[in-house]
Amino acid sequence: MKKIKWILIVIVALGIIAYGFIKVRQANTKKYSPEDTVGYIKNDLQMSVFYNRPYKKGRPIFGGLVPYNEVWRTGANEATVFTTNKDLTINGQHLPAGKYTLWTIPDSEQWQVIFNERQYIWGVTNEGVASRDPQYDTVNVFIPIETLPEVTEQFTISFAEQNGHVMLRFEWDQTRVSVPISY
Repeated sequence: MKKIKWILIVIVALGIIAYGFIKVRQANTKKYSPEDTVGYIKNDLQMSVFYNRPYKKGRPIFGGLVPYNEVWRTGANEATVFTTNKDLTINGQHLPAGKYTLWTIPDSEQWQVIFNERQYIWGVTNEGVASRDPQYDTVNVFIPIETLPEVTEQFTISFAEQNGHVMLRFEWDQTRVSVPISY
């Protein structure tokens, strides 16, 4: 009986140590790419995006740190999450109300923006490959990039109103992508 008690104590202690290690590692990772949530509320429409915001730090971003023609988790750390309480039209495609992970495939002239109905714990696998499973894609649109005159140092997602649409904007380095949303 004493032996079983010690085995249980050791197992619990190892579990606490492992949990602590994971929390310290997450805190250190978040230091370099802090979490943020942006929201948009108008009348009875509510949208939000939870994401992590990496910095440029003098690095080449698109075509460099973020390779062209590969799925990107659209931020750092956890998968980026988009939530809406109303059905939307994203660049002409229907997106039902709900919670989605948001993925992009950057290119030098346009981005593929993907709303995926599955939730993923982390944005990439242990091998560094995006966690997205394409069979759960709900909306998949192509949006041209805009070149900005100034550098945006930290990856930024925002909402803006433009020409009767709400725009979901991604900005980093000298690139902006504006996804038109209507409801």
